[in-house]
Amino acid sequence: MIAALAFYVFAAILIASAAMVVSARNPVHSVLFLILAFFNAAALFLLAGAEFLAMILVIVYVGAVAVLFLFVVMMLDINFSQLREGFQRYAPVGATIGVVLLAELAIVLGGWKFAPGAASLRFAPRAEGVHNTAQLGQLIYTHYILLFQASGLVLLVAMIGAIVLTLRDKTSSRHQVIAQQIGRMAGDTLEMMDVRSGAGVRELGIIRPKPAPEPEVAAHDDHGHHGGGH
Repeated sequence: MIAALAFYVFAAILIASAAMVVSARNPVHSVLFLILAFFNAAALFLLAGAEFLAMILVIVYVGAVAVLFLFVVMMLDINFSQLREGFQRYAPVGATIGVVLLAELAIVLGGWKFAPGAASLRFAPRAEGVHNTAQLGQLIYTHYILLFQASGLVLLVAMIGAIVLTLRDKTSSRHQVIAQQIGRMAGDTLEMMDVRSGAGVRELGIIRPKPAPEPEVAAHDDHGHHGGGH
């Protein structure tokens, strides 16, 4: 009874927060509602017995992705009023695309059929002595190892593409040359000087830079002209 009540509470908060993500006018509020939705989804995973997925959802999505979204939204100076100016003009196109996507989802779900043994496998008890996380690892690294490696390859290509797109070779930037740093000698970088006590910089051959001249202030002299009688 308590588990069912908790499920409905977390599910209701999840649906409400997800609706607020797309309906909130302030983007910062949208990200905060997204974090709330992630927490409630993690609670649902805990109720389902998938504690590993719950922790991954909190650590990865809340701790990294959502916080990154929040910082980006808060740091970027975006004029949202200017972005909303063309909303009415593109509303029919967006509504048409939404209806098409909804129809496609209805067609897919209408023709969906479960495997004959899917219901029994869903509620099958897990093996004794094997943790939920261990079972998930065995499933990923045995039956779905090729798909797992393919997803890692896609992420690697995306990371390399992001680096290539943002890399800029500037001629004014100073680059570190490891070979020159290792091959330099002490005589190239150090100079021993015999400095007598009280010697100034001019005697040592060190020319102190002259201070910049102060800008001259134009003097405005107001002289009174007195007319003299002749």
